[in-house]
Amino acid sequence: MDWTLSIAILIGGLLFSMGIGLPVALGFLLINVIGTYFFMGGVRGIDQMIANATMAVSTYSLAPVPLFLVMGSLFFHSGLARRVLDAIDVLIGRLPARLSYLTVTSGTVFAALSGSSLANTGMLGTLMVPEMMKRGYKKHMAIGPILGSGGLAVIIPPSTLAVLFGSLARIDIGGLLVAGLLPGLILAFLYAILIFVQAKWDPTAAPVYDYVPKPIGERVLIFCRDILPMAAIIFAVVGSILTGIATPTESGALGILAVGILALIFRALDMKAVTTAVADAARVTGMTFLLITASSTFAQLLAFSGASNGFVRWATSLNMGPTEMLLVMALILLLLGMFMDQVSMMLITLPVFVPIAMSLQFDMIWWGLIMLLMLEVSFTTPPFGLLLFVMQGVSPRGTTLPEVARAALPYILCVFLLVGLVIVFPTLATLIPSMM
Repeated sequence: MDWTLSIAILIGGLLFSMGIGLPVALGFLLINVIGTYFFMGGVRGIDQMIANATMAVSTYSLAPVPLFLVMGSLFFHSGLARRVLDAIDVLIGRLPARLSYLTVTSGTVFAALSGSSLANTGMLGTLMVPEMMKRGYKKHMAIGPILGSGGLAVIIPPSTLAVLFGSLARIDIGGLLVAGLLPGLILAFLYAILIFVQAKWDPTAAPVYDYVPKPIGERVLIFCRDILPMAAIIFAVVGSILTGIATPTESGALGILAVGILALIFRALDMKAVTTAVADAARVTGMTFLLITASSTFAQLLAFSGASNGFVRWATSLNMGPTEMLLVMALILLLLGMFMDQVSMMLITLPVFVPIAMSLQFDMIWWGLIMLLMLEVSFTTPPFGLLLFVMQGVSPRGTTLPEVARAALPYILCVFLLVGLVIVFPTLATLIPSMM
């Protein structure tokens, strides 16, 4: 069978199943069973699919996913996140648009302590939006920074999405995790510049209100008590990987231990927080592993039917340079992000993108980071960006999805600017991994 027909049947069938409302996991399973039966020898192929599925989810490289999820959930449910937010609020002091700066700063810190964009956005939205509305902030100054900083957890370690991406693409997970650290800080800085420009352009968008500054001694005390100890969590996860003390899996376990110890010290650890954290992680992990199982078989079908090799040969025969091909991949992710969630996008595109990236001899960590940045953009692209719905849910009554999307647009442009910087200066992505 010609590779174009094979890829049309497999990907077309998958898109059709999603279009009729079938859940992503069930859509993959249905297409896998049909494709396996026709391309891999009938019933014997289905037996092989079951064997491959077991191997796909038993790989050691996926172990950090539930560990990072437990760590992030425990950090939020124990109340440690609230302590950090209150401390940063005191330290920022009197600034125009100070609550917007507070959101970006807190979101950056939370990204390094949780690894979940959805949790980041939900937490910041619940805590910050009511306060900002009460202070007279316009919606774009309240919603935009939350959407921007919430997405930072995609690239700042520990990122569960980066672990999943690295596992599916067979990229060094430790290198991919730490590669996002420097670009993530640069992106947070770009967000701060954006807030400064918006506040200067329209001072009424973020009105200045009375604030009683704390004495310097009290600020130092708050920093040492509520923020400095959180560095133990960051070191347990990021520092242990950078220094070679631990693998990504072991760093996840160290992160849970660090959060648990700090919660005990602050007398914030109880059975409710522990059971909620474990239940949240188990639910998300089960869904993720089911999708990974489906993706593994789907990738094998693309390869066995000749679709992957045929597409790679076709793509490399277009006489497009590596940069042009990279931009085409980024554009495809941008378009898919308007209609799909991030995991589904990875499952569909990586079996095709990875061979092309390898044939073009890209640095896979550099390439993976750019793809992760595009996945971050897809969190806030209408009409189906997940963070848009989370943000709308915690926004004041009457807030529409177009309003949320317009607030996100300048922050999306900041991500595009960062992608351009990483393409022009690859060292931004490869510097820290090269030090490992």
